[in-house]
Amino acid sequence: MPWWAIFSIPHRLRQPVVALSLSSIAPAAHAFASSNPDIHWRIDFKCTRAAATIPPNFAAMKRLFDLFFASLAAILLALPMLVIAVLVRLTSPGPALYWSDRIGVGNRTFPMPKFRTMRIGTPTVATHLLADPAAHLTPIGGFLRRSSLDELPQLWSIFRGDMSFVGPRPALFNQNDLITLRTERGMHRLLPGLTGWAQVNGRDDLPIPVKVEYDAEYLRRRSLGFDLYILWLTALKVLRRDGVSH
Repeated sequence: MPWWAIFSIPHRLRQPVVALSLSSIAPAAHAFASSNPDIHWRIDFKCTRAAATIPPNFAAMKRLFDLFFASLAAILLALPMLVIAVLVRLTSPGPALYWSDRIGVGNRTFPMPKFRTMRIGTPTVATHLLADPAAHLTPIGGFLRRSSLDELPQLWSIFRGDMSFVGPRPALFNQNDLITLRTERGMHRLLPGLTGWAQVNGRDDLPIPVKVEYDAEYLRRRSLGFDLYILWLTALKVLRRDGVSH
């Protein structure tokens, strides 16, 4: 569409066209608008309204939120976590914790801990790619996964700043399809989360493109209020054990 066609469109239809097309016509439109202050003002106004409105101090507030609640959770859950670690060691050979390489902010790799739910020697792939996931589970691995108790050590990743309570779940280092789709949609700019919008909308039941759509929606809607809503839904999902395949 030539830039001058925008101004021949009826006023009631002009706003969505400007909002969608401004990025491609900005240089020519700005040159034209410089001779007409009224048009220049209207284009700037449309551009401002099309942009996402994230509070300037959102990142700092989110970090304080994460540190406070991670500290509280670590204190309250210290004894249960110790009991789980002992049970993991007693019921199968190997360490209590499993550290996996995950993708974080800027597609940088970081080590993420979980209570070990798989036997030593299990291939390092997403669980749904295993031919028979149940055959690789430890005696208490299925329970830990269904209850999400295996995720508790990730409080350490939240303390370190590698993760947040809420965000896209961190991809495995070799999940190239998921990493590529998220990068194309801008999700690589977000801290990965202990839970996320995709997790409360299907978790293991969702195909990767659908998960990415939910992640993109979180990117647009992110706020502390939305994070609290996701945490509330997560608690309900965990209690009901929804969306866990293995």
